[in-house]
Amino acid sequence: MPQNLAQTTNSYEFSYISFMKTTTRIQLSLMMFLEYFVWGAWYVTMGTYLGSNLEFTGTQIGLAYGTLAIAAMISPFIVGLIADRFFAAERFLGVIHLLGAAILYAIVQVTDFGTFYGLLLAYSLCYMPTIALTNSLCFHQMEDPEKEFPSIRVLGTLGFIASVSLVSFMKVEDQALPFLVASGSSVLLGIYSFFLPHTPPKSKGKKLTTRDVLGLDALSLLKTQSFLIFFIASILICIPLQFYYTFGNLFLNNIGMEYAGSKMTLGQWAEVGFLLVMPFFFKRYGIKWMLIIGMAAWALRYVLFAFGDLGTNVWMLYAGIVLHGICYDFFFVTGQVYSDKVAPDSLRSSMQGLITFATYGVGLFIGSVVSGPIVDYYKISDDPAQYNWGEIWILPAAFSLAILLVFALLFRENKSQEVDDASSLSQLSPVEN
Repeated sequence: MPQNLAQTTNSYEFSYISFMKTTTRIQLSLMMFLEYFVWGAWYVTMGTYLGSNLEFTGTQIGLAYGTLAIAAMISPFIVGLIADRFFAAERFLGVIHLLGAAILYAIVQVTDFGTFYGLLLAYSLCYMPTIALTNSLCFHQMEDPEKEFPSIRVLGTLGFIASVSLVSFMKVEDQALPFLVASGSSVLLGIYSFFLPHTPPKSKGKKLTTRDVLGLDALSLLKTQSFLIFFIASILICIPLQFYYTFGNLFLNNIGMEYAGSKMTLGQWAEVGFLLVMPFFFKRYGIKWMLIIGMAAWALRYVLFAFGDLGTNVWMLYAGIVLHGICYDFFFVTGQVYSDKVAPDSLRSSMQGLITFATYGVGLFIGSVVSGPIVDYYKISDDPAQYNWGEIWILPAAFSLAILLVFALLFRENKSQEVDDASSLSQLSPVEN
């Protein structure tokens, strides 16, 4: 073959490969955008809809939000024992998003708590596995996930922000329309999923046990006092966190803040910003102080909510919302890095599974059960959405502070495992909420 012809052929091949990579990248980015657009459309404002429109009690609202925590505990089984063994990721993703869309549409048609709860639980069981599936689909298509994944995953955060803002600016936070927005988006993503790059089941033919799915082998690390303290603190700190997830939007709407949902997205923007500066804080302060800063931000946020108002203290409300970025990044992301560092290579995946099960599952579920009755206790009138918010927010603030003090006294950081390499953060990115 003449040299010029060979060079031309190689050039075309390189261009084709580059085009395919760009196409795949665009596909995955759009998938992530839609994935979290669906979640944001209904999740943030649901408390306002349930309290102001359907007149559910605080206990019922808390239980409704707890469905995602239940699903977080069950979804590893769905993904590990079913999806990863029998179905291509993109096909399974498409089917359960279409099923989820139908359930979301059905939710709009009901007004009694029992039926609503059952349908929301069914939907949560459909949605939560899709988070792991979209991540898995991305990793399968990437040559270097540590470098490629964050810039794609951030589209998910932007999708979450976009849907919350859309619902807020439409002024339908207290209506059922957000569920229809989520349903329509889920239909779009469900159909789109079938056109995503093929991703075969990664565990087909392999023996997989319950211990693998839940990361039970990582329980051996609980024999170490410092990790045991961190593990318990991770569960407990999620209890006050659920107050924010469940009642934050209802609170802001209740006191008269306009476009409350869109303003709450300042917390997601803060997540992105604080993640970028975390490597500096790791080098300067280390794991223990990062975790302490995160828990301190938790307590401070609720104090600001307790004393904030729409008058001269409106800055407290905005500061409390922005602090969500520190709360999430400095505790959860730092906790993920810490868990990865203390775990042996053979247990790193199990460790992440165990921490997710404990925090987003057990911790948030306890928070959903506890927060509702507390909010009901401080109801001050027959109006379904009038509460003594100042006294309500002081309680999760005090609980967060108590956890912080115990953690600071008992936790001992192993300096040999201190994170001093910014690349440790490259595969972690903010989550929508």
